[in-house]
Amino acid sequence: MGSGKPSNLKRAWGVRRKLPWIVGCPADIFEAAVEQRMEQIVRLGQARPLVLIAEPDPIAFLASFWAALLQDCDLALANPNWGQQEWRQVFSLLTPNLCWGDPVLPPATHVALSPHPEPRILIPTGGTSGKVRFAMHTWATLSAAVHGFLDYFECDRAHAYCVLPLYHVSGLMQALRTWLSGGQIVIQPFKGLLQGDRQIQPDPAWCISLVPTQLHRLLSADTANRSTDFTAWLSQFQAILLGGAPAWQPLLDQARKQQLPIALTYGMTETAAQIATLKPQDFLKGLQSSGQILPHARVSIQPEIGQAEIGQPLPAHQVGRICIKTESLMLGYLPSGDANFASKQSLGTQFYPDDLGYVDGQGYLHIVGRDSHKIITGGENVFPTEVEAAFWATQQVKDVCVLGLPDPDWGQIVTAVYVPAHSQVTAQTLKASLNQQLSPYKHPKRWFQIAILPRNAQGKIDRQALLKQVKG
Repeated sequence: MGSGKPSNLKRAWGVRRKLPWIVGCPADIFEAAVEQRMEQIVRLGQARPLVLIAEPDPIAFLASFWAALLQDCDLALANPNWGQQEWRQVFSLLTPNLCWGDPVLPPATHVALSPHPEPRILIPTGGTSGKVRFAMHTWATLSAAVHGFLDYFECDRAHAYCVLPLYHVSGLMQALRTWLSGGQIVIQPFKGLLQGDRQIQPDPAWCISLVPTQLHRLLSADTANRSTDFTAWLSQFQAILLGGAPAWQPLLDQARKQQLPIALTYGMTETAAQIATLKPQDFLKGLQSSGQILPHARVSIQPEIGQAEIGQPLPAHQVGRICIKTESLMLGYLPSGDANFASKQSLGTQFYPDDLGYVDGQGYLHIVGRDSHKIITGGENVFPTEVEAAFWATQQVKDVCVLGLPDPDWGQIVTAVYVPAHSQVTAQTLKASLNQQLSPYKHPKRWFQIAILPRNAQGKIDRQALLKQVKG
């Protein structure tokens, strides 16, 4: 399927519905589930209804997803584990005509989606706001990302071992890659895998997607119990797609030492997952970056606001704002309105995520940190990821986060929150180790030792919770 048009989706359904797709689920069972849900949509008797999917069961989720697509519905994906606060936010944004799953609260007022020529696929993203919002995609944007992935990895078929939630773009895109390419997918809760329940013995045709925390837990299980042997199992995949949050250096060093086929990725819900990937062979050679840009995307490095004319890309190795143009870019947000969109370009709208980085002479993308996390202290710019990397290099911490706290003299002061690797580690021992690694203005002026850093399911540090903790 070379096009993202829904008509092609329907033609493919006529072929694919009889073929095995989901490992452990016979094709006829899945086909029956899809047709049952299609009948429910037809009974609504509405043109392009809005369907909300909050199914915790992956088979029910995918059957609902395909039924809504085949019936030209607008559809919204939802986390079945949302609480009342999140559901209130969701139902303040939209009113579905049909809900599959068990939302906590019913819609109270009618909120209609604005008209659009194509059915929309609303994928939830918390972004940096901490509030629920949706990235609005179409079949065309999602399928463009699939074909960019297949072209980049030079494969006709994609096979995925999925342990990430399907309502999240990182899980959903695994399902779409396998469907569109005629591959197969294993869907399993990560907890089951960690307990040793492996659904298949992979070969180099298969990929697995993990966040850094998951990779760390699998490798730690091997350290605690040699019989698990996750390392040998993981080494058989074509690629271990690692994204969702920055991976810490000791984890990458361990993976490289054990010859794991890590593929560091850069992408987001807004771009239908990855737009840059470091291929495993480059990782194993010692390269470390977000890799090269996938064929369906273009990335340029633009000056930061107020520094120079926007539109003139910066030269290689110069840090600036990431600017993305891609066929897989979302239509916009719900709720609407975002200053990161710019004028129309040849590949679509330009998008500026909250990321700063540079492109090297070989075309590899390097992310140095988030613009909103940048610390300006005494007029100097400090990127937390650089300072955190220096902490990891000391081998004296189990975890670390660098923040900027308000200060009347400096504007902001560099603040380190760390989990010591052992009882002998103190702020003084860390200061001594950092002296030769960092310029003086990058050194933390405040120090907090804690037992554990708050992280979400994707492994990202919950910075708001951490700020409350250190300010409290």
